[in-house]
Amino acid sequence: MKIYKVGGAVRDRLLGRPVNDIDWLVVGASVEQMQALGYRPVGADFPVFIHPKSGEEYALARTERKSGRGYGGFTFHASPEVTLEEDLTRRDLTINAMAEDDHGAICDPYNGQQDLEDRLLRHVSPAFAEDPLRVLRVARFAARYAPLGFRVADETLALMRQISESGELQALTAERSWKEIERALMEPRPQVFIQVLRECGALKELMPEVDALFETGDGGAHTLAVLEQAALSEQPLNVRWACLLMGLDQGIDAVSKRFKAPRECQELAALVGEYRADCHRAAELPASALLDMLQRFDVYRRAQRLEDFIAACEMDARAAQRSFPQADLLRGAVAAAKAVQVQDLVQQGLTGQALGEAIKAERLKALEVFRKGV
Repeated sequence: MKIYKVGGAVRDRLLGRPVNDIDWLVVGASVEQMQALGYRPVGADFPVFIHPKSGEEYALARTERKSGRGYGGFTFHASPEVTLEEDLTRRDLTINAMAEDDHGAICDPYNGQQDLEDRLLRHVSPAFAEDPLRVLRVARFAARYAPLGFRVADETLALMRQISESGELQALTAERSWKEIERALMEPRPQVFIQVLRECGALKELMPEVDALFETGDGGAHTLAVLEQAALSEQPLNVRWACLLMGLDQGIDAVSKRFKAPRECQELAALVGEYRADCHRAAELPASALLDMLQRFDVYRRAQRLEDFIAACEMDARAAQRSFPQADLLRGAVAAAKAVQVQDLVQQGLTGQALGEAIKAERLKALEVFRKGV
C-alpha cells in the first residue's frame, strides 16, 4: 500500500503556486484494508475514504470504462492490482497526471513536467474525448493559467472540437456545467474561457446566443473586453455573469435558466440587459425615468444590487475606453430619493395607497431638484 499526492497539488507546487487542496491516491489497497485502518467510506460511485484524523479524502487507484453518455457515463474498477500509471492515464491533462510520493519523488509517466515548461495544456490519452465535461475543464484551466503563458495544445483542441461536434455536450447537466462556468468566470482571464470554447465549437453548442455575438460586428470582441475588465477589477460572480450576457438583445433569461444560474446572477443579468442603455444615457433621463429605475432596482431595501449594476455598466464603458460619470449621477439620484422623510408623511396620517403615492411624489420632486443641480 502506497499513498501519493496527485493532480493539482503536484502541478501547482511545480509551478510555484499556492497549494490549497491536496488529492490523495492510495495504490495497492482494498476497500476492506482502508476500513480496517479507520478510513470512512463516502460516495457510491467509486471508493473514496475520509482519513480518520485529518478528514481529508483518499481515493483508491482505479480504472474507468465508458458506459453511457455524458460525464457520468463511466463504470469504475478499483482493486489493489490497479497501478499508479493506470490510474494516472484516466486523467484529463498531462499536467494533472503526475504523482508525488512521501519522499517528494515525482512519478510523471506522461511528461507533465515538460508540458509545464512548454506551457501546454495537453490531453493524456485518446480517452479524453469520452468525457464532454473536459471541454469546459480545459477551457477553465486555460483561463486560469493564461497569465503564465499557457495555451491549449493543437491536438487537444482538435479532440475538444470532436466532442463538440458529437453532441455529447448536450448530455451535461445544468448543475455540472454551471459549476465549471462559475469557476471559469472567477479565473484571472475569464475571456480566455469563452475564446477557447468558441475555438473548439463548444460555445455554439452551450451558449449559441453568446456565440452569435461573434458572427457580426464587434459584439463578441467587446464581450471579451468587458469580461477582461471585470476580472482586472476583481468583480464578483454576479457582475461577471451580467458582463458575459449584456450584449444579448434577447435571450438573457433563457441562458441564465438553461444553466440554473443562482438567483442573484439571473436577476442582475436581466436588469443589466434591460437598463444598460438607460444607464449610459443617465444624464439625459428625466427625473421620472430615474425614479422608475430606482424603484425597479428596489434601492431602498437592496442598495447593493444597484452598485452591482453600476459596476457591470462601468466595465462596459471601460471596455470601450470611455469614462463613466454616470456612476456618480446614479448614486446622487439614490441619495436624493432616500433623503425623503417617509416618517413625516406617516405623521400626516397617510396610509396605504395614499401613502405610497405621496412618497413617490416627494421622491420625484427630490429627483427633479437633483437633476437641475447636475
